[in-house]
Amino acid sequence: MMRKNSVLRKYMSSILLFLLFETVAIMLWIAKDNLFYLLNFSYIGGCLALGTALFTAGKHYARHFVQLTVGSYMLLYLGIISCENMQIEGFWYYLFQGVFEAATIHYAVAKIFGPLLFGRGWCGYACWTAMVLDFLPYKQPKKPRKEKLGILRYVMFAVSLTMVSGLFLMKITNLEKIMFWMFLAGNALYYIAGIMLAFIFKDNRAFCKYLCPVTVFLKPMSYFSLLRVHCNENKCVHCSKCLQVCPMNVEVNKESRKRKNGTECILCYECTKACPTKALY
Repeated sequence: MMRKNSVLRKYMSSILLFLLFETVAIMLWIAKDNLFYLLNFSYIGGCLALGTALFTAGKHYARHFVQLTVGSYMLLYLGIISCENMQIEGFWYYLFQGVFEAATIHYAVAKIFGPLLFGRGWCGYACWTAMVLDFLPYKQPKKPRKEKLGILRYVMFAVSLTMVSGLFLMKITNLEKIMFWMFLAGNALYYIAGIMLAFIFKDNRAFCKYLCPVTVFLKPMSYFSLLRVHCNENKCVHCSKCLQVCPMNVEVNKESRKRKNGTECILCYECTKACPTKALY
């Protein structure tokens, strides 16, 4: 019995994560009277729960497992097969139509309100762009971060909003078909830009730091995230190993929410693995 309780406690975070997504799945199924939402969020929640369980069990491939199972599902099935624009342009499209479907639900759960609970966990575990970029050779940044380039994310955000609002103002027909082609073109652009930036800056996550427009939503909400990496500063020996392995240049060896790049943490937990004194948790 004691062993059973110990195992249960060990995997409690995975169980709670699955229950959270299952609650969202059931609520949307009932509210929208559509079985798809039950299956969709149950699948995503199941993959996330299994991935965190694998991480708890010490499997090095745990995060990539989640990235591939969730990211591929959203890109290939929801995006390409179902012809839904799950990029930020799709969010604007449904928002302007006043419809709480597809991308608006996705953004509400994963990128606007969800980060209050799990920060930028989306970026670390489910983003289909980062899913590819994380397999490039520069897992730890090889060059100093170019802080000023972060302004480009706001430019991309404004461009996406302007493009979609312009289509509505001009009363363009066949908007759904245009949105689908924008999804394909947008993803191709993101992959090309992301790979180029990775090799230019020797940093797999350069696209996330400088260009991704979704971070405009993610950053302010992530500041208040319930789930975050904590630092016991009394245990910290300031060896900087955590800073060296962090793909997002987070000043993780400080406990304050105001730590440098604190809202950029993608919960990859590379820092907790590298910490020799277990000061990070």
